[in-house]
This record gives sequence, C-alpha cells and structure tokens, in this order.
Amino acid sequence: MDQRELQLLVEKVSNDYFHKPFRHNARFNGRLRTTGGRYLLRSHDIEINPKQMTQFGMQALVGIIKHELCHYHLHIEGRGYQHKDHEFKQLLKKVGGLRYCEVLPGTRTTQAYKYLYICTDCKQQYKRKRKIDTRKYVCGKCRGKLFLKSGEKSVD
Repeated sequence: MDQRELQLLVEKVSNDYFHKPFRHNARFNGRLRTTGGRYLLRSHDIEINPKQMTQFGMQALVGIIKHELCHYHLHIEGRGYQHKDHEFKQLLKKVGGLRYCEVLPGTRTTQAYKYLYICTDCKQQYKRKRKIDTRKYVCGKCRGKLFLKSGEKSVD
C-alpha cells in the first residue's frame, strides 16, 4: 500500500463509519516506533505507522485509522478529543476503533535496573535506576531501614 491508497482508505473509513468527510492528508511515517498512528493538531493530518500493517494486517490498520479519525473529528468539532475524554471513549466504542495497538516486536525493551534495595524488616525489594540515600529514605511498606544489596549490576 502506498500513500495514495492510504489516503483513499482513510477517506473511505471516515465516510463509512463517521459519515463525515476527511479533508486533510493521511500518510505513512516509518519513524513512529511505539505508536500505531498519530493525529497532528495543527495541520489536522494523520500519520500511520506502516510497520503495524505489515506485522498485524489490514484489520489492525483500519482499527488504528478509526482511532485517529476519532481524534480528528472530535477536534474539528471542538469536542473532547483526548484519550481521557468521555466523548472520545464513546465514539471509539461506537465505531469499533482500537484503544491500543499491538506492540511491535523489539520496540519496547525491558528496563535494566542498576540498584536493588531491600528492607531489613519486611524484606520488601525496590528496584531503582538511580542510587538513593538510605539515610533519608525508608521502606514504604513498614518504614524499615533500606540497604543496598551489594554485587547487583543489572536486575530484571
């Protein structure tokens, strides 16, 4: 699928599900990594991650397009277009759009924690990226003293 076919597909989905025209540009953006698409507020354009279509197929692509068109039409009408807004959630459910897209393999890596702190009283573990001052911070569960477990380079 190329840019022109994507534009036609977005216009068709807009007419079929929203009964309103899509009058702006839709394009693929290969630089999108952790999202299926995005709606640009200033230009009203929609960008779609092409990897979503190649990995998960046309059904996932249409779901992402419906999601972005919900943002588009609600924003144009001056209604609640953000994920947290009730109007957005209602419209997304009505048209059958995807709330979240599938995670692409290799895009989200597991967090590497450098420091592991353990409470001396309740043995609660705290994984941290940065070192903390154990004289200042205590266990959030029992207010016990924390100690840095020695020899921990990377904990998963």
